[in-house]
Amino acid sequence: MKQVVLKHILTARPCAHDFAVVEMDAPVCPGGGVLGRVVHLSLDPYVGSRLRGKHMGEPAPRPGVDPIPGAAVCQVVESKAAGVKAGDWVHAMEVGWREMADLGPGSFRLLNPNAAPLAAHAGVLGMPGLTAWAGITQLAKVGPGDVVLVDAAAGPVGGTVGQIARIKGAKHIVGIAGGAEKCALVTETYGFDACIDYKSDGWEQALTEALPEAPTVYFENVSTDMASKALMRLALYGRMVLCGLVDQYHADQPPPGLNAGLIVGKRAHVMGLVVYDFYPVWDAFVKEASAWIHAGSLIYHEDRVTGLDQAPALFERLVQGQNIGKAVVGVAPE
Repeated sequence: MKQVVLKHILTARPCAHDFAVVEMDAPVCPGGGVLGRVVHLSLDPYVGSRLRGKHMGEPAPRPGVDPIPGAAVCQVVESKAAGVKAGDWVHAMEVGWREMADLGPGSFRLLNPNAAPLAAHAGVLGMPGLTAWAGITQLAKVGPGDVVLVDAAAGPVGGTVGQIARIKGAKHIVGIAGGAEKCALVTETYGFDACIDYKSDGWEQALTEALPEAPTVYFENVSTDMASKALMRLALYGRMVLCGLVDQYHADQPPPGLNAGLIVGKRAHVMGLVVYDFYPVWDAFVKEASAWIHAGSLIYHEDRVTGLDQAPALFERLVQGQNIGKAVVGVAPE
């Protein structure tokens, strides 16, 4: 069985050459659990922080031993779990970058393969989609009349945030992304009203012009610096959801925080989002979002490669912000 491991302890942003594909003994089916073949592997930005042992207290993988952390959609090849049989499909967060996964009881969710395309469970119906749904519906509680501003709008979280905001009645949605190609994805595929390229000259003025009304909701995925710029434009009593802070994942020291005086002046409601809190309602989210996918109101875009050996290069593109859409590795055919 192939799996991907670190070559050495990381001290900086990971590159493809920091990883190695190695042969390991195949795992066995655990008691009360399942053994699955990994089909759709999700690559996510937070893993960069986890590789250095800086994510939510979770340990870094041991070089040469532990697979790189990752969520995946798997097909069951052997089951010792009640109600689960060979051929069934499951999703699990702690699969890892490997070809086979031993998933203990309580570590996986059974999937309905007819509810939506199976690959969707690695992205828009997986952890990124749950994150977006939780932030928009459970924390910010977006409804009719809201004006929503989203950073990293071309990413799988940001793109889903804007679409769910529209579904819930937001009247104007503006994204921020890096580069013309990403901005085109945001407006032409995800249906935002506008997207501002922060890499272009005069982008802050363009952002102001794209917001005829002050945003009532802001969703941050990247940095406190961008959050501060959004906070200056936020409506009084606006809601700010702080989700990912990607610029901190590979930094040795955290950057300066938000301007507390500005938060007070805006009477802003600032909410931190940790998706783990919403795992108990994951199935409810999937049921709602699957209907949106079938209706064509929730669209997703993948940046996909085939083969486990292609995962390190795709991950390097991801942490460099060069991916377009959800980073997914097709480890095996469905």
